[in-house]
Amino acid sequence: MRALTVVPQRKNSLAVTDVPDPEPGENDLLVDALAVGVCGTDKEIAAGDYGWAPPGRDRLVIGHESLGRVRRAPDGSGFSPGDLVVGVVRRPDPVPCGACAHGQFDMCRNGRYTERGIKELDGYASQSWRVEADYAVRIDPALVTIGMLMEPTSVVAKAWEQVERVGARAWFQPRTALVAGAGPIGLLAALLGMQHGLDIHVLDRVTGGPKPKLVTDLGATYHCGGIADVVAATKPDIVIEATGVGQLVFDAITATAAYGIVCLTGVSPAGRRLTIDAGSLNREIVLENDVVVGSVNANLSHYSAAADALARADLDWLGRLISRRVPLERYTEAFTTQPDDVKVAITFG
Repeated sequence: MRALTVVPQRKNSLAVTDVPDPEPGENDLLVDALAVGVCGTDKEIAAGDYGWAPPGRDRLVIGHESLGRVRRAPDGSGFSPGDLVVGVVRRPDPVPCGACAHGQFDMCRNGRYTERGIKELDGYASQSWRVEADYAVRIDPALVTIGMLMEPTSVVAKAWEQVERVGARAWFQPRTALVAGAGPIGLLAALLGMQHGLDIHVLDRVTGGPKPKLVTDLGATYHCGGIADVVAATKPDIVIEATGVGQLVFDAITATAAYGIVCLTGVSPAGRRLTIDAGSLNREIVLENDVVVGSVNANLSHYSAAADALARADLDWLGRLISRRVPLERYTEAFTTQPDDVKVAITFG
């Protein structure tokens, strides 16, 4: 069968290659791929920045934002042929650490976890794939064209869960949230924030293209420009930072109202130095009981929450997040950014 593969940490190695057909184990589903989403992580792996092939192999099948239809399911698995499913990305470490032993593999303590399409496990960018029944999530058939949004939605579902858990330290009744960044993560974070009943504001640098209208059609408010003016106007209780831009990260930390929570979901590139007033930053965090929390990846409970959130969302709006759909054999187009891109998907058959 055909699959999109890469030699991890080698530039210009991304290619569609022939790989063996999957051989499902006793408790595995056999799934025919419908699509995979392409995100920044995939592009970094394709650029040779990181990634790890399965032991004993040179090439890794990439793709972690999956969508497929079950071809065969084991008896008693709870799945049936024809079910629409996505596969969970991370697997717990083999020791396991305490968090992994409790099903919280997104919080792995020792770093020995593996990840489909990223770290030591083949991903989902192949014509068919297998997945353990315990790591498959059934989704609403209505999501057949946009189900590859499940994985990024699980990431923001976790981010909102973290915010709620931190807020529960004391009385917490947030009204306003600022989402920094209008990429897929930011837009999906805004969607879940609206479903939480919050007044949502989204900050991005673009003035044209689809993003401003996607925000306003969601019922949120779009802002373009510096964060300082937006903060002064909105005084957010919560900031979801989804850009990874170093200066914006620190601006966001100082942006909240008292008892504010900043959840960082974007990963900043290393090596850039910033000058900050560490004393003032420390003083503000302490005296206002502010919290800064990082959030990445997701466990099974977050996938379930994401499935519920997408099932409740406007399908037309979700469909507009998919800017382009590219067949597998034209994969290079999916890895070439175009000005109006939000989310690009690679399709199968």
